[in-house]
Amino acid sequence: MASLKDLRVRINSVRSTQKITRAMQMVAASKLRRAQEQAEAGRPYANHMRRMMVSLTAALTNPDDAPVLMVGRGEAKTHLFVVASSERGLCGSFNTNIVRRARQRATTLLQSGNKVRILCIGKKGRDMLRRDLGDHIVDTIDMSGVRRLGFGDATPIARRITEMFEAEEFDVCTLFYSHFKSVLSQEVTEHQLIPVGVPEASQEDARVEGADAMYEYEPEEDEILEDLLPRNVAVQIYHALLENAASEQGARMTAMDNATRNAGEMIDRLTLVYNRTRQAMITKELIEIISGAEAL
Repeated sequence: MASLKDLRVRINSVRSTQKITRAMQMVAASKLRRAQEQAEAGRPYANHMRRMMVSLTAALTNPDDAPVLMVGRGEAKTHLFVVASSERGLCGSFNTNIVRRARQRATTLLQSGNKVRILCIGKKGRDMLRRDLGDHIVDTIDMSGVRRLGFGDATPIARRITEMFEAEEFDVCTLFYSHFKSVLSQEVTEHQLIPVGVPEASQEDARVEGADAMYEYEPEEDEILEDLLPRNVAVQIYHALLENAASEQGARMTAMDNATRNAGEMIDRLTLVYNRTRQAMITKELIEIISGAEAL
């Protein structure tokens, strides 16, 4: 049985940990509000960009001459996975869920004879994927120095992906991230970046108000797409990073709240054991004193 000193040391240690988790919960709650506002503000722009892609696709005079970023090269042998994760841990199952989805898709494609390449955004995803898919990781993008996400942070990533596609290093690019719903709910999302695949989403977008409006474009649609398609990749990556940031803070807030409550319950249990042990020692000493007095 642990001594009273050992129990006191452990109680103080758990109490210190509880203070840390409570402080991290408060910091995550503060960051969550700003990250959630950014994510919600970015959604309309991403949705309008998608609606514009639908309209431009429908207005193309010659779909056979559509940009390769939109229709692809007609094959899907090499896949590039862009896995967005966090730079720091202590955020529950946030990173695990994203990596699990990417790993399952990669395993399925590899078993089918396809090639998989992985571009990691954030070191936590890289560390998890490196265990069984390390040979497929091409690079890791460090976001630890970014204090407030901006569109300029997504542009270099989009440019690199576009350059890799132009160099025929992959055929299909898929982005994995976590969509923020609430503090308690974050949904892992799998979004195809290249080819855009807009025609598949046209029926869904047709139900959106204004999606079936007719526009006249100047210059021609194909010229607009040459500039709009690379920009769309950057917009979708920026949107994913904003959603990921809000999801990370929500998951961290929930995880730290659970940790704080668990620490409180552990302190209560240890305090009960401490009091019982202390009472048992006092009772034992009293019995020894009485027994000694009677012996005299």
